[in-house]
Amino acid sequence: MRRAAVVLALCVLVALPAAAVAGGLDVRLGANWPSADSILFDDDEELYFVSDGDWVGFTGGAEYSLKLVDNLELGFHVDGYGKNVDTAYRDFVRDDGSDIRQTLELDIVPVGVTVRLIPTSRRAKVAPFLGVGGDLVLYEYKEYGDFIDFFDPDLPVIFDSFQSDGVTVGVHVTGGLRFYVSDDFAIVGEARYLWAKDDMDDDFRGNRIDLGGIAATLGVHLRF
Repeated sequence: MRRAAVVLALCVLVALPAAAVAGGLDVRLGANWPSADSILFDDDEELYFVSDGDWVGFTGGAEYSLKLVDNLELGFHVDGYGKNVDTAYRDFVRDDGSDIRQTLELDIVPVGVTVRLIPTSRRAKVAPFLGVGGDLVLYEYKEYGDFIDFFDPDLPVIFDSFQSDGVTVGVHVTGGLRFYVSDDFAIVGEARYLWAKDDMDDDFRGNRIDLGGIAATLGVHLRF
C-alpha cells in the first residue's frame, strides 16, 4: 500500500503544469481524529480494549497549488496517517490470568485535489480560506498478535495476523488561515474533514471500514 501511495504521489507531481506563473507549496504536520464509524471499529470495541479515541494519531502532508484566477487556487496534495493500537481481549484471559494481547494498525493515504477560495488580496497579512475537493484514499488495516480460535471448542490461543488494503474515493472540506511573515512565506493553520468508507476484502471480507475524520495541522506556505 505504501508503495502504491508513492507511485500515485509521483504521478500527481509529474502531471502539474511546468509553466505555471503563480503557485505555492505547503508542507504541514498535525493530528488526525478518525471518526471510526463503521462495523469494523464497532466490532473492535466490543471484542478488545479499544475506543475511538485510541485512533487519534499523527498526520502530515504536502500540497502544490496553482492560481486559477484571482482568489481561487487549485491544489494537489498527498497526506498520510498511521497508528498502531496495542490492546487485549475484554472478556478473555489466559489460564494464568494474563491478558491475551494483540496490535491493531491503520494506515491512510489520501491523494487528491482541492479548489480553494481565498477572499483577500495578495498583500493581505492574514488570509482566510475555504476549500472543497476529492481524494483517492489508499488504506491498509492489520491485526496481529495472539488470538483465540473460536472455531475450536478448546479455545486455543495462537499467534496470527490479518490484513486488508484497498483504494476508495473520498471527499473533503477544508478551512484555515495563512499568516504572512513576508510576501512569499506564511504560517498556515488548517482543519480538514474527510468522508470515505469502503467494503473490505482479504481477511476482513464482509466488513466495512470508515476512513474519514478530522485533521488539524500547522505548516508553512511558500508562494511563488
